[in-house]
Amino acid sequence: MNLAPRPTLSDLQRYVTELEAERGFSDQSARDKCLLLGEELGELFRAVRRAEGLKVDPASRAADVADELADCLIYLCAIANRYGIDLEAAFCAKEAKNRERTWAAEH
Repeated sequence: MNLAPRPTLSDLQRYVTELEAERGFSDQSARDKCLLLGEELGELFRAVRRAEGLKVDPASRAADVADELADCLIYLCAIANRYGIDLEAAFCAKEAKNRERTWAAEH
């Protein structure tokens, strides 16, 4: 199982399918992956707090923002794979919709 040096999002999704099979995670449901993503988001938030110099529990696991972002991406790919969603295409389609929206601050 190898990943190209500059993978596309589709490459990452295929890689996640392979790594899950290799590591025995293929049987986890979309719900399982969503719950795991939630845990990773908490770890990401803790890493950002630490990086921003906010107070954190010194006994909590030291986390790196880049590592936690990567973990979140893996779970997003896994969830998309379970629903047969091409994240690259979904991103482009959503951005096409967003370009048509008007963004303004509320007063």
